[in-house]
Amino acid sequence: MFYRLLSIVGRQRASPGWQNWFSARNSTSAAEARSMALPTQAQVVICGGGIMGTSVAYHLSKMGWKDIVLLEQGRLAAGSTRFCAGILSTARHLTIEQKMADYSNKLYHQLEQETGIQTGYTRTGSIFLAQTQDRLISLKRINAGLNVIGIPSEIISPKKVAELHHLLNVHDLVGAMHVPEDAVVSSADVALALASAASQNGVQIYDRTSVLHVMVKKGQVTGVETDKGQIECQYFVNCAGQWAYELGLSNEEPVSIPLHACEHFYLLTRPLETPLQSSTPTIVDADGRIYIRNWQGGILSGGFEKNPKPIFTEGKNQLEIQNLQEDWDHFEPLLSSLLRRMPELETLEIMKLVNCPETFTPDMRCIMGESPAVQGYFVLAGMNSAGLSFGGGAGKYLAEWMVHGYPSENVWELDLKRFGALQSSRTFLRHRVMEVMPLMYDLKVPRWDFQTGRQLRTSPLYDRLDAQGARWMEKHGFERPKYFVPPDKDLLALEQSKTFYKPDWFDIVESEVKCCKEAVCVIDMSSFTKFELTSTGDQALEVLQYLFSNDLDVPVGHIVHTGMLNEGGGYENDCSIARLNKRSFFMISPTDQQVHCWAWLKKHRPRDSSLLLEDVTWKYTALNLIGPRAVDVLSELSYAPMTPDHFPSLFCKYALHVYNEVMSVGQKYGIRNAGYYALRSLRIEKFFAFWGQDINNLTTPLECGRESRVKLEKGMDFIGRDALLQQKQNGVYKRLTMFILDDHDTDLDLWPWWGEPIYRNGQYVGKTTSSAYSYSLERHVCLGFVHNFSEDTGEEQVVTADFINRGEYEIDIAGYRFQAKAKLYPVASLFTQKRRKDDMELSDLHGK
Repeated sequence: MFYRLLSIVGRQRASPGWQNWFSARNSTSAAEARSMALPTQAQVVICGGGIMGTSVAYHLSKMGWKDIVLLEQGRLAAGSTRFCAGILSTARHLTIEQKMADYSNKLYHQLEQETGIQTGYTRTGSIFLAQTQDRLISLKRINAGLNVIGIPSEIISPKKVAELHHLLNVHDLVGAMHVPEDAVVSSADVALALASAASQNGVQIYDRTSVLHVMVKKGQVTGVETDKGQIECQYFVNCAGQWAYELGLSNEEPVSIPLHACEHFYLLTRPLETPLQSSTPTIVDADGRIYIRNWQGGILSGGFEKNPKPIFTEGKNQLEIQNLQEDWDHFEPLLSSLLRRMPELETLEIMKLVNCPETFTPDMRCIMGESPAVQGYFVLAGMNSAGLSFGGGAGKYLAEWMVHGYPSENVWELDLKRFGALQSSRTFLRHRVMEVMPLMYDLKVPRWDFQTGRQLRTSPLYDRLDAQGARWMEKHGFERPKYFVPPDKDLLALEQSKTFYKPDWFDIVESEVKCCKEAVCVIDMSSFTKFELTSTGDQALEVLQYLFSNDLDVPVGHIVHTGMLNEGGGYENDCSIARLNKRSFFMISPTDQQVHCWAWLKKHRPRDSSLLLEDVTWKYTALNLIGPRAVDVLSELSYAPMTPDHFPSLFCKYALHVYNEVMSVGQKYGIRNAGYYALRSLRIEKFFAFWGQDINNLTTPLECGRESRVKLEKGMDFIGRDALLQQKQNGVYKRLTMFILDDHDTDLDLWPWWGEPIYRNGQYVGKTTSSAYSYSLERHVCLGFVHNFSEDTGEEQVVTADFINRGEYEIDIAGYRFQAKAKLYPVASLFTQKRRKDDMELSDLHGK
């Protein structure tokens, strides 16, 4: 007989399309499914038959890969996909998440027509409520971002909210955001539809088949061991959701996938006396910590409580996810919030309180990409309760990654390699997800920091700097000073200050920047990634010349600012390399590039090379002296003269003693500590781009004014050279530009932070990538890429310096547009010798 997957409410209903597909596969019963023999080899094996696994299978098959096997340990869609609340929302803070959700929306909308399987897709729209002005500002920022990528959205009044949803109490609202094309859908049916389409394209799907571990040889996937035998394969995709962490650790070479489950609650009610229409908008009341959607004429409502309950800390959970124990006491605050928002529900009968596991990651962003430890091992998991919204787009990007070697969008913010080993411990994850889950609906203002899982990695100077008033931020698990609080400042008030406007640390950072410009400051930069690259023979230079885009054949002691490019000419990293001797080089990169750089170097160095890589981040404390008196301090600490002849720009010698000697000698020169906020202000006003924020793997040196840092004219081959030569001939289609805000009141107006839309002559041309207040210019400075979109076709055209310079620009900050002047250095004069002497002390810092 046919079996039917349970829906999110445990109710069986007919689905002829799904039955016919299953019948066509001659898999009409669980017994027959168990008896089917697995293939002995495949190109790809996917583990997980939920939204993620079926989406990856669907997209790989659409891209022409047919030799694919999908394995599910239970029944298809019987994991967290089965319990998903079915809300598809495109309103996200990150542009990449907006694009993933938008693609998912369009995909699910047409799936029923493509497959004949009813998915329950209903366009309801979503309304995001704001009880405070700060929440409304946050929504306005999201709204501005949605509009420019083509997602309809508008800010509406409380009166309009009441018109769209007559049951809502709107007396405490200050406004809302309406996204009319958001939808609800049956998540289990979407997964089945994706599986059906994948199967019709040749994908083989086996349920009730468990993956025991992945077989690895010489750092490369070779196959999988299942409870029904082995399958040889080139690629493995971990879409195991709740089980992804354990599955990663079960490999012969473990793969760290930092995620952890928490209990997630929502209730289901009987239909209202006048049943809600299927098109009733979904409500997100983040200040009340709840969401509400129509469900069969009644209500489905859940939320993200302040005191979440982590589960499965001790190991593997169930084979299939079952409804966990009800806990009405725990759910009571969310129920109270629901009744305040919809008072008429007080007499409505509640059918059920659903308690299901949901996985969360350390930074509230999903995890995708190839493992840095095992080539061919890909991951798509950790959806932070947004799996339905992201599933279509995330599956598409991962499939592109596998087929083409890279996705069509920059997904660094979601890349597995953004995490290190310390962020994968059970203890860290348990405590972090207890903070992360409430943050799903907490108001997130710029420059907020996680409070749990701190002090995992610290500089030897941590205690000394902390005693001098350092306030800390965390990057890749490493503690870094933001700024230093003077003794006369109210520390508690400063720590609790959260705003979209002028921050309370403004004056502190101003004094640090002033000291950097007029005297000397010391910044602890020990967190920066540091590698030593050596060879036994003379091969090191030859190999590195191919891996890096700038010429490294420089005298011993000299420093070269360069980067590693991919085949498309985009930056895979941004770094400085010092030549220590003929066969040894020292590489310094931004903090969060540690895992990514290591994986890139290992993957792309010649297999027969004698190049040795060593991560020496832990071995060195790095102190950076900035300011006109820095040379004076160094002169008293070094036997070597600090004159330009003996110590030119971009040169290194071993001259520094320990921190306290630097501070002692520097007292008469006005030395003080400075933090990364001051460094960010300095680097942005000097037009220095930061990898991962301003530039990424889709950004070439020609697009960000770094052509002079590439050895294009020297006749030497390097990765990305052909792409750059072609781009140089054809022209660039985007260009990094500096914007100085003209009519912006620093004290009264909203601040730009990053992600603000840029308008040229009234037309959208791009978004800001970073921003800081310039204490020298007394203006806000933004960096961002300008595109040239054809007004007729919308297609991108070449961006010239003349196009940049002839435009009138505005920066949109939460719906308010501020005039800005565009500044673009001509490529040829970007780094003149004079600018080198004045500015190069900043150029190699890459500070965020």
